[in-house]
Amino acid sequence: MGLLSWVHLGLALLAVALAMALRPWRALPATPPWPALAWWVLLPVLWSVDLLSAQPVMQPLAGTCLLMLMLGWPMAVLMLLPVAGAVVGLADASAADALQRLVWLGLVPMTLALALGAALRRWLPNHLFVYILGRGFFATALAVGAAGALSAWVQGVPPTLAVEDVVLARVLAAFGDAFITGMLVAIFVAFRPQWLATYTDRLYLPQT
Repeated sequence: MGLLSWVHLGLALLAVALAMALRPWRALPATPPWPALAWWVLLPVLWSVDLLSAQPVMQPLAGTCLLMLMLGWPMAVLMLLPVAGAVVGLADASAADALQRLVWLGLVPMTLALALGAALRRWLPNHLFVYILGRGFFATALAVGAAGALSAWVQGVPPTLAVEDVVLARVLAAFGDAFITGMLVAIFVAFRPQWLATYTDRLYLPQT
């Protein structure tokens, strides 16, 4: 493995160690979180669209900010490991490629979204629409877009593509990711708030 792959491996091991130390399985409901599991099953496909289509300019969707909102950061981190493994089998990706997708589509955007969510809770009112628009849409767009741009700067881009084109494609993909996440978060808040581990009516609904 190259130096960058070792860095990716170190970041992944650090995140997993932190997630394990927090023991997130203690907060899992008695029944399996089927909606989160259904979304989790889709992630290998979302992460592999560029490989499956053989179109390097087509950018994969992360989808991980929604998983983080549904399960919390520690549990979502642990569940990304099988996703990276599935990418190897589904798209015939190398271990190094799957590892970099684990970092740049999973760990980095989820961690940035977690930090942005903490900032929203710190500086904005705890209101329903702040959660839906702030954490569901804007935090996802910023986190995924920043992760994509940073990945292009750190890893470079395919020689047949210009950096500006790749960054633009990743920013557009980030807004697509944010649209899906924000829409589903709004539906869940309205009809199934128990599907979101990071949401509670007590905190976000105004008291009357």
